[in-house]
Amino acid sequence: MFKINDYVMYKKDVCKIIDIKHQQINNQDYYVLTPIDDESLIIDVPINNRLNNLRSIISKDEAEKLIKRIKSIEPLTNINDKNIESTYKELLYHGDRDDLIRIIKTSYLRNQARSRDKKKLSEKDSKYFEQAEKYLYNELGIALDKSFIETKEYIINSIENETHN
Repeated sequence: MFKINDYVMYKKDVCKIIDIKHQQINNQDYYVLTPIDDESLIIDVPINNRLNNLRSIISKDEAEKLIKRIKSIEPLTNINDKNIESTYKELLYHGDRDDLIRIIKTSYLRNQARSRDKKKLSEKDSKYFEQAEKYLYNELGIALDKSFIETKEYIINSIENETHN
C-alpha cells in the first residue's frame, strides 16, 4: 500500500499521492493523485486498483541499470512512414521503459536522417519522441531525484561517457 507523498506511476504519468480518502457512497478507499506535470489535475484511484493501472516508481538502482542498458536497446527496424504512427502508439500504450527508449532512439535517428538530407523534420517522429521522453524522464527523474532537464542531461552524459570508455 502506498502512503501520502509517495510517487507512483498512474497509467504512464508520474503522480504524487496527496491524500487517501474514504467514500461513504461505495464504501471504498481511494488514493488522491496529482500528476507532476499538472498539479491542478486531481485523480481518484481506488486503493484496490482492479485495473492495475497504478504501480511503483522504478527504484534508483533499477534506473541506473536501465541507463547503462540504453546503448544496447535497439531502435525499431522495418518501419516506414505508413506504419510508424501505429507502431509508436502501440509501444506508448504499453508504457514499457525499453519500448520508450526504442521510440526515442528511432524517432531521433529518423529526424537526424531527414535533417542530413535537408528534409523537413517529421511531426510524427517529433511528437512521439517528446511523449516518450516525458514518460521515461519523469519517472527516472523521480528515482534519481533530478528534474526532467537534469535527467535528460544525465542520461546523455552517461551514454557519451560510456561511448568514450
